[in-house]
Amino acid sequence: MTDTPIDHFTAFEGARLLADGSLADVALAVRRALDARPEAGILVFEDARGTVRDLDLRGDETALRERYAPPARSRGRPALGVVAREVTLLPRQWDWLATQPGGVSAALRRLVDQARATHRDADTLRARREAAYRVMSAAGGDLPGFEEAARALFAGDDAAFRDRLKGWPADLRRYVERLAGGTP
Repeated sequence: MTDTPIDHFTAFEGARLLADGSLADVALAVRRALDARPEAGILVFEDARGTVRDLDLRGDETALRERYAPPARSRGRPALGVVAREVTLLPRQWDWLATQPGGVSAALRRLVDQARATHRDADTLRARREAAYRVMSAAGGDLPGFEEAARALFAGDDAAFRDRLKGWPADLRRYVERLAGGTP
């Protein structure tokens, strides 16, 4: 099972696939569609989480490309994505962490990485199901078989899930199945 790229987006006009790709490419396609059909109902999804993404479509195409270009990489720890946050632990846990090689932060990073490796498949499957469900709810919540498909999705019954989606518009069905880990 492959992970969904975190920088991939998909836009639907109703249940019809409008565009997919980078956020800049999708934003341009949405802008062009709305210029041609201002009343169009368009939803943009972040594929990795299945969340709806609001777009600021002001300005010309150059402004859109600049606004939604991937962030530039910088040198040092910020490039690694290091984020300082508060962690609350019991004194005995702090004592144990203080004895670990590399200090508290290094020990916590190792523990998180070990847990991620141990639970990778289950975490990926859960994230895929949740992303598919978010899209189903936003774009297909009123379609026939929605509730049954959702139940089958979370029960892990792939055959029943695909069967419940058979009556859905083809583009939306394929997208939901792909997010859930089914068809590519």
